[in-house]
Amino acid sequence: MLRIHFSGDDFARLRLITRPDPLWEVVLSSHLLQARETPIFDPWRQHARWAARSTKVRQAIEVIGTVNPRCTYFPDFLTPTPDGQGIEAGVDAVLHTPAQRVRRELETLSGLRDLSPWARSLADGDLAAVGLLGDSLITYHRALVQPFTSRIRARVDGDRTVRARALMNGGVDALLASLRPTLRWRSPVLEADFPSDQDLHLNGRGLVLVPSFFCWRTPVTMADPDLTPVLVYPAVGDPTCGPAAAQLSNHALVALLGTTRATVLNAVSAGGGATTGELARTIGVSAATASEHTKVLREAGLLTSIRNANSVLHAVTPLGSALLAPHR
Repeated sequence: MLRIHFSGDDFARLRLITRPDPLWEVVLSSHLLQARETPIFDPWRQHARWAARSTKVRQAIEVIGTVNPRCTYFPDFLTPTPDGQGIEAGVDAVLHTPAQRVRRELETLSGLRDLSPWARSLADGDLAAVGLLGDSLITYHRALVQPFTSRIRARVDGDRTVRARALMNGGVDALLASLRPTLRWRSPVLEADFPSDQDLHLNGRGLVLVPSFFCWRTPVTMADPDLTPVLVYPAVGDPTCGPAAAQLSNHALVALLGTTRATVLNAVSAGGGATTGELARTIGVSAATASEHTKVLREAGLLTSIRNANSVLHAVTPLGSALLAPHR
């Protein structure tokens, strides 16, 4: 069981990341490659197997898996505090981790798994080993995460919409309560099922919430309680992970050009998200008609839909936003 203890100051310092964190997606997707009990990610694994025909990609997968095994512990230095940075800036932060900390965390890992000769060289601060880690993180991200950027961004944006609406409607307390069923809010403690029994006292430092595409079932936090508190949890929505279309098909584009569907897309975008009922009232159609239009837009990759309690909340995907941009 994981228990995160809040104080008064922590509520004011709670924040939600603005976009997917590339290193958390690398680390957690690497765990999925090492497991087979989540068949919903099999389409992504098939893509990974195809990409691994490249020797460089295969080496990157192996290098990252060596220091990031799917077990009860992996080094915190692989996931610097999320701050909206891209993969290059994130990897730069990894490579500039103090050598003493890298050594300490790899020694902790060695208590659970035997370290390879390369990992031992990394622990010793060998520059070639450090360079290989950086190259592997970049290569892995470009080959296995970046092709799914649109789908990943859509899910994280949809999750942010759910949390933002909860915050607007009921404040921080409602936002934390909206994290069910993955997490359970019993003020002043946020609880979740966890591989080990752990208490994290925020002590006024706040908490960074990180919705993740590749996080599955249980949340993840930093192992070192003295680091900036971070909570990674599964972003809500459909986790099906077939590659998103890079562009609209002609059929979907023709469907989109209808006046009502264009109005629906604009209404969802302008409101920062909307439920089916809200859309029906806004554009003056029945709920069934609004639902049919959102279905077409969702199938075209322009909307993402998330069931939230007894309603369905719709948000515009990055592809939908890009399509709307020239008309604004």
